[in-house]
Amino acid sequence: MRDIQYLQLLAEQYPSIEAVSNAIVGLNATLLLPKGTEYYFSDLHGEHEAFIHLLRSGSGVIRRKVDDLFGQSMLEADRDELASIIYYPKRNLARKRRRCPEDFNEWCEITINRLVQVCREVSRKYTRARVHRGMDPDYAFVLDELLLTDDTDADKRRYFREIINSVLLAGIAEPLIVALCHLIQELTVDRLHIIGDLFDRGPRADHILNELMKHHNVDIQWGNHDIDWMGAMAGNRVCMMNVLRIATSYNSFDVIEDGYGINLRPLSMFAAQVYGDDPCERFQPHVLDENILDPIDPQQAARMHKAVAVIMFKLEGQLLLRHPEYGMQGRLLLDKADFANGTITLDGQTHEMLDTLFPTINPEQPYALSPEESELVEGLWQSFRHSTQLRTHIEYIYNHGGMYKVINNNLLYHGCIPMTESGELDTVYLEGGGFSGKALLDHLDKRVRQAYYTGDESSVDLMWYLWCGAKSPLFGRDRMTTFERYFIADKSTYTETRNPYYQVYEDVSACERILREFGLDPEHSHIINGHVPVKHGENPVKAGGRLFVIDGGISKAYQSTTGIAGYTLIFDSHDLQLAEHRPFRPATAEMTASTFTNIRVVEKMPHRLMIKDTDAGQDIRAKIGALGELLHAYRDGVLRPQ
Repeated sequence: MRDIQYLQLLAEQYPSIEAVSNAIVGLNATLLLPKGTEYYFSDLHGEHEAFIHLLRSGSGVIRRKVDDLFGQSMLEADRDELASIIYYPKRNLARKRRRCPEDFNEWCEITINRLVQVCREVSRKYTRARVHRGMDPDYAFVLDELLLTDDTDADKRRYFREIINSVLLAGIAEPLIVALCHLIQELTVDRLHIIGDLFDRGPRADHILNELMKHHNVDIQWGNHDIDWMGAMAGNRVCMMNVLRIATSYNSFDVIEDGYGINLRPLSMFAAQVYGDDPCERFQPHVLDENILDPIDPQQAARMHKAVAVIMFKLEGQLLLRHPEYGMQGRLLLDKADFANGTITLDGQTHEMLDTLFPTINPEQPYALSPEESELVEGLWQSFRHSTQLRTHIEYIYNHGGMYKVINNNLLYHGCIPMTESGELDTVYLEGGGFSGKALLDHLDKRVRQAYYTGDESSVDLMWYLWCGAKSPLFGRDRMTTFERYFIADKSTYTETRNPYYQVYEDVSACERILREFGLDPEHSHIINGHVPVKHGENPVKAGGRLFVIDGGISKAYQSTTGIAGYTLIFDSHDLQLAEHRPFRPATAEMTASTFTNIRVVEKMPHRLMIKDTDAGQDIRAKIGALGELLHAYRDGVLRPQ
């Protein structure tokens, strides 16, 4: 018998024998439903339009459902239109009303009938209670009746038609269509796994997070770009300046100023004053997306970019001098420069610098901020710290995230597990000792949380190591050559050597070693990995299907390398599917059902997976056991039913 206090707490939720019995019956039945469909996305990098489209379309799955249901009864153009309505109901309804005002009611009646069929199809694997939770409460009664009406019974068919006629007469056809479309979207994607890097390069990471916060079931595995923003909010000034360096580099002013309300005017004024006569040729922004709400002159953006980069290199130097244990002394570069001659000496070789204008650097103390820079940094930190929206998003990432996740026989992480060239787990020495494999990720997860929630200075500093440290599992390279790319022409200095993980992960035995390290059976498990874009022509399936790399380049910055625009891994009750996406075109997507997607099965399950086969099934069985004990306690008189 469990602790009586535990059963007393459980009795508050189930106060009678009838309540307990009903719960046990419902939970036992739930175990025999098919598992929900899981979607895995990686490296979204602020590409909000493409991601939201993939989410609304189920990465092409909704269109396939439409084809399965209506392939023999509807023309392709009509199926295209129906799927497009599901993705973008409000816009398509407005367009249809303008174009066909005379036939609009008839069109609504036909569309409601078709949407109900799609909704029934995607809701088959759920309990009625789960479907009801996804409904718009304003239309729950109508939706309930439409979905549950038996079409084979003549009386029920008349009842169904009368409901739709009443909907048309009441003038609520359009909001009902919207409610149906949103329900289809939600039921198609049962769980979202985000394998890191929500931020940077793309225009609006804040819109992605707003969309994730609407979804009922999300987990996030932190990426190095996420850690950079998390570090900034935890008080790491180097991370904060790096966030601004990347934002100014990629012309991402809308997300900084409009999305998060961070005041960049002091930075703009400082940059104009200090670098006003500087051409800043090495700092011209990459304009992948135009700013809509906060357009910045490209030359001024370049000045701001240089200002934050110089401050970042100074602050990085200060941090690395505090932490020799990081083994990153090779990143102390400002003191290697001869500013008078415009050269820098690295590894015994002298290179000419491509930029020699550094009015704020004191050659005697190259890592010291000028008084004006110090004032600017603290002002920016106050702006970050007081951003309510940014704090909300960062806390969501903390609450729904971690360094890794083990779920349904899959191991999810963003970067790598540090390994040796022989395929053994490598030991990383940090404050607190040496760590490898699962113990390393557990230790870092703890330190990341301490940085934000306790303000521990050593943990706050560690956030920078996680961004670019030689053995950071989120970075996976021996160094980050940002400085060299800005200031040195010799491209041989740009070399960044990947962790041996990225060679050995093609090997079955290495992947099996990692899976066993995290308590998984390699015969029935997978690693799902992001971080490194899969190059054009490269197979994202590694080690005979043990590992999937799903960073396919949803970010525009990577699409020339990948040749595509990202992957979605889809895990339903029948199989694992890999959806490969082509570049997203917003205007086309709103008017047609094009998902820019090719879906292929990469592994079929040996049998259809039910909820009893999942981690959720284990939790349900544990709850059934506890309820069984509560039932005995009621019947034996140990506890009194209410």
